[in-house]
Amino acid sequence: MLNHPVLVLNQNYEPIHICQVRRAILLVYQGKAEMLEDGLGMVHTVQISVPMPSVIRLQHQVKRHRPVHKLTRIGIFQRDDFTCQYCGKRTQPLTIDHIMPRFQGGGHSWDNLVAACMPCNRHKAGRTPEQANMKLLKKAGLPEGRVTVISSHRFEERLPLWRKYLPSGC
Repeated sequence: MLNHPVLVLNQNYEPIHICQVRRAILLVYQGKAEMLEDGLGMVHTVQISVPMPSVIRLQHQVKRHRPVHKLTRIGIFQRDDFTCQYCGKRTQPLTIDHIMPRFQGGGHSWDNLVAACMPCNRHKAGRTPEQANMKLLKKAGLPEGRVTVISSHRFEERLPLWRKYLPSGC
């Protein structure tokens, strides 16, 4: 019961961490955090009963480095809106295409990878878009927006309570 996940928000309400109920109660008791949601029930001790927090907010701003977008297959598909970047079709299955082929010096980076349908990827083969007489719909690059630190799919049962504190798309 004390191992339930609790969403931890920075002073500015930015989600920064997920801890266990035991740690969250300690932070609230020490005055380092305030409880915003208590949808988990009560913890009973010999002397008192304490509500179990589901969401807490830290009293002081925690400075931390900004995470960078991790290059993943699903990240590329999401950035490209699950759309082929050559023909514009939203089809399955999608593949990853190197704009500048690796054997021609192209790297494995956000700037050189796009989502492509199988026919377009086969047509382009090991050539650049110019060599294959194909045009990209938009320039490849880093995804827009903030990096999501909290992976909420592991905590589906908590989402109704957490939803208003998480950025859209989590």
